[in-house]
Amino acid sequence: MKRQSLKLLLTKIIVVVGLLACSADAAFAQPGSIDALLNQPGIIGTIGLLLLVVVFVAFIAIIRLGRVVQQLNMPQPNSQERNLDEALINLSPAQLGKLVERHQSLVYQLVGNELAGDEEPRDERGLISHLSTDVHSPLVAEKKKTFRNGEVDPRLITLVGAFLLSATFWLVFGTVVGWYVGIKFVRPDIDHIAWLSFGRLRPVHTNVVFWGWASLAMLGLGHFVVIRTGNTRLYSYGLGWFSLGLINICVGIGSVCLMAGINNGGGEYREFIWPVMGLFVAGVGVAFINFYQTVASRKTGEMYISNWYMLAALVWTLILTVIGYIPLYQNGMGETIIQGYYMHQAVGMWFMTFTLGLVYYFLPMSLNKPIYSYSLGVLAFWTQLLFYTLIGTHHYVFSPLPWSLQTVAIVFSAGMFIPVLAGTTNFLLTIRGSYKHIADSYSLPFLLIGILFYFVGSVQGSLQAFRFTNVIWHFTDFNVAHSHITMYGIISFMLWGCIYALVPRFLGREPKQLLVGVHFWFALIGLLAYIISLMVGGTLKGIGWLEGKPFIDGVVLMMPFWLWRAIGGTMMLVSHFVFAYNLYDMLLHKSLISDSALPMPQAHAI
Repeated sequence: MKRQSLKLLLTKIIVVVGLLACSADAAFAQPGSIDALLNQPGIIGTIGLLLLVVVFVAFIAIIRLGRVVQQLNMPQPNSQERNLDEALINLSPAQLGKLVERHQSLVYQLVGNELAGDEEPRDERGLISHLSTDVHSPLVAEKKKTFRNGEVDPRLITLVGAFLLSATFWLVFGTVVGWYVGIKFVRPDIDHIAWLSFGRLRPVHTNVVFWGWASLAMLGLGHFVVIRTGNTRLYSYGLGWFSLGLINICVGIGSVCLMAGINNGGGEYREFIWPVMGLFVAGVGVAFINFYQTVASRKTGEMYISNWYMLAALVWTLILTVIGYIPLYQNGMGETIIQGYYMHQAVGMWFMTFTLGLVYYFLPMSLNKPIYSYSLGVLAFWTQLLFYTLIGTHHYVFSPLPWSLQTVAIVFSAGMFIPVLAGTTNFLLTIRGSYKHIADSYSLPFLLIGILFYFVGSVQGSLQAFRFTNVIWHFTDFNVAHSHITMYGIISFMLWGCIYALVPRFLGREPKQLLVGVHFWFALIGLLAYIISLMVGGTLKGIGWLEGKPFIDGVVLMMPFWLWRAIGGTMMLVSHFVFAYNLYDMLLHKSLISDSALPMPQAHAI
């Protein structure tokens, strides 16, 4: 009853907020003076959301720094020596004798063969389950040991590992390209090679991290989830490898084509020509067949919520790509409408939906507790399907598109408050009471940041859809910041959390704790430097345009903000190299002792 009441109250609040946000003063507002625009709720709300992220990150950073200082803060040697001198001088002969005796006890050391004599030390009872020479660093919280699970099919480990390693390769490659593109904003004359021009490299960056990194990582993790939630076997490992090969070939050929100037035109995220994108569609179709048949053969009565999200994302993506590449109705404004539909659905109905399905499994698994509410998950699922499919044209506010179509997109953007608040509430109430486990876990810090950005980025996107905010931010660098909040702050952080939750359990190999901390903090701080600089600079640029300033003034204005963009991008790139090494260390690194010689504690099922 308590959960039903909470769900009903949450729904009422969201509906009221959505109606208020879509009232005549908001959805139909016309641009006014600069001061009036800066006082609009959407602008103020975005500033508040950004401050929420900064305050939260500063809070956990201060806690971490305080613990470091506490560990490193030792009394001054001079003070200790003076106190010791005073104590020794005031000792009586009897007390001094006891002190000498105590000193002799303290300096005593074991030889090393007290338990075994001259025999080889043995652990016949299996009392020692873990031995590590990795000295814990005070800069990061010490993590709990993750035990290997002996029930995972080796074929599944190999398949999932191949997906994740391929995804990580594309992550590093795509980020190197994106980093180089960011450097061009600071040094535009760094090269004069056609293949390395901004117009060719930018779509390489976006398509590689979309279809190479995020898509392969999602599908790899999904192969594990679909088996575990159904308590069954994968329908076909051959189809899994076929899907992996098709998508890898698609991204490889597509990247070469884009760098050679062979593309589908200016449509964002659909720059791959149709024969190349057809390989991706085929790979997703094969994955859908494999997932569907596996779910159909499940041994559990009820289909877990994760499978709802993953299967739906696969179906929606097949429909989306077919619609996005059919040329019959894509002339003039029709192409603009389809582009808005395709661009937004690629993020919301493929990446966001599939990744949320993964979180519904890996978050409870990491906490060793069930999801808070199955009903809230279903509510978020159906409302996302209802509202997300009609919001693409909010990217074309004040364009020649019909005014009514723009308004529908704005209204449905406000409706997105419902699935976002339902999902965020469900995740946070699942974590409630288990906050102390976050510092002990490899995965939970990444998942928590992903959930935070899920709320902040989604709500900010809805606020940005309104006309009074769109008039400032559209066509500025602010949109680049927003896209990185969603695809990096939400999708990538959630995927990293899921990977760190799963991979150590495959072979019992944990990543180095310090390197996981370096990955987390470099990625997070780099992202904050990236998005804050572009949000501030984009806002100032938009205001300058409204004031009628020359375009070149906006370019000059953005120079220091582009420098911070490059600094943040460099930190993110470094974190990706660290993550790549961590994944290699967990999956491919050969230990000095064979895994078969090590005990496999069955702590709990995964």
